[in-house]
Amino acid sequence: MDNPLGQPSHYADTYQPDLLYRLERGPARDARGIREALSFDGEDIWYGYEFSWLDGRGKPQVGGIRLRVPATSPRMVESKSVKLYLNSFAQSRFPAAQAVQDALRKDLSDAVGAEASVELLELGDLPPAADTLPGSCIDDLELAEPCYERAPVLLRRDDARMQQTPVVEETLHSHLFRSLCPVTGQPDWASMLIRYVGTPIDRQGLLGYLVSFRLHQAYHEATVEQIFADLKARCEPQKLTVGGFFVRRGGVDISPWRSDHEATAPGWRLPRQ
Repeated sequence: MDNPLGQPSHYADTYQPDLLYRLERGPARDARGIREALSFDGEDIWYGYEFSWLDGRGKPQVGGIRLRVPATSPRMVESKSVKLYLNSFAQSRFPAAQAVQDALRKDLSDAVGAEASVELLELGDLPPAADTLPGSCIDDLELAEPCYERAPVLLRRDDARMQQTPVVEETLHSHLFRSLCPVTGQPDWASMLIRYVGTPIDRQGLLGYLVSFRLHQAYHEATVEQIFADLKARCEPQKLTVGGFFVRRGGVDISPWRSDHEATAPGWRLPRQ
């Protein structure tokens, strides 16, 4: 199957697992120099909100989906293909909800080349949206001359704070993040969380760096890995976690989580998701 992104789509409504389009993680990681020995762990959490199938008698059923894909999997799946795949359940009969969940788990695990966790949730069991992310929001800081092309040079240590507190533990977040789809150029909106232990990071520089992704083209997962790699290289924190909470599109949102000490993502959902 060719990448469906940016192409006219036929919306199949009978079960069709071959709609899933696989993307190798290796090439993007090679470009960032992190393929040989991953400096992080983590996972990609997907929530699906537009999912329906037929029970054994043909009555429509609905539910939500929570998918966890390990960051160590050799492949990821392209998001539009996931939407097309989920839509293909709509007119297919399954004897029980467990059969639906089993099919989802098998198909998605086969696609990513690793064991994926798939939960079929009743609508009332979807986690409520959190008011915001933990820690301090840096969005009110001034930016003298914003840059809109990825600029890791903006990442720097906060010398003034370092004199008072050489090592800090803090959580920062921003809701101003935007990047672009590498195929269609469509905007991808997100909130970003950075949690670290180490020399204080200059918050104004961090905000400017996150804003500099505004015209940067990459998939969600690669974008979060790039931020992790840049922070590691420029600021050398002892511990680092980066989480990206991307806005829902087509009934699916993706939240990549990369960390060198927190392997499991919290599974938060934000109001925009």
